[in-house]
Amino acid sequence: MPPTYDPEAVKPMVQELINVGVESLSTAEDVDRVILNSPGTAMLVINSVCGCAAGSCRPGVTEALKNAKIPNHLATVFAGVDMEAVERARAIMSDVQPSSPNIALFKDGELLGILQRQHIEQMDAQGIAEALVKVFDEHCDGVGPSVPAEVSDENEAVKSCGSTIPLYGGE
Repeated sequence: MPPTYDPEAVKPMVQELINVGVESLSTAEDVDRVILNSPGTAMLVINSVCGCAAGSCRPGVTEALKNAKIPNHLATVFAGVDMEAVERARAIMSDVQPSSPNIALFKDGELLGILQRQHIEQMDAQGIAEALVKVFDEHCDGVGPSVPAEVSDENEAVKSCGSTIPLYGGE
């Protein structure tokens, strides 16, 4: 299935999370490896082009990953681009209404909790970070921060409305 959005156009939004130590997944096998087959906790961000929610989601995740406790595994898939990976992630979370963006936390393959788009839209980046840190402190034993402070402090937040992202035309 071809992507909905031009992968080159969304690259800065993907890179924003990669810059802070989050692995970008593109296949169902990648999702299974991180979520189902890796011991400990795993955070999965379903990233998206939506400027309102995603524009707060990514900076919120970045800020939360400065915490002393973080998930053992950090991953992201991009809605409308990583079609196979998003489909697999949503299948794993079959009891949850699909939304993007969202941030899910798993432990040993079991879903512990999720911030859906409806929650994210009601928070700013700091509120998202605070909600994530609370869950990280309770459930995670990975050592943070995910990257040195000077790296995450240099990360540029991308604020772009989905209507300006070109649809994928092939190639």
